[in-house]
Amino acid sequence: MYLALENKGVLDAVMHRFEHHRLPRILDIKNWVDQGGALDEMHIQFLQQVLHDTQEYKGFVDKHPEFQNLYARVAHLYGEITRRALENEKRVSLR
Repeated sequence: MYLALENKGVLDAVMHRFEHHRLPRILDIKNWVDQGGALDEMHIQFLQQVLHDTQEYKGFVDKHPEFQNLYARVAHLYGEITRRALENEKRVSLR
């Protein structure tokens, strides 16, 4: 998949989707878990898709250092969300 990103039109579309659809939803989910919320099945499926796509773009990012910071930030956000969601689940299960 990452080879398709070499096409400027494909890259522009992927970046637009990320900026206008995925990132706002990722930030909403982060806000949700930061407030103590648990992930539901829709959250989990969405995050799994984001993780899958992020992993597929790794080869492209390796060849294009200008995207490495963004890639690292998305991976970090994913880690923060899953860590916090696990903390929330543990807290709920102890009640």
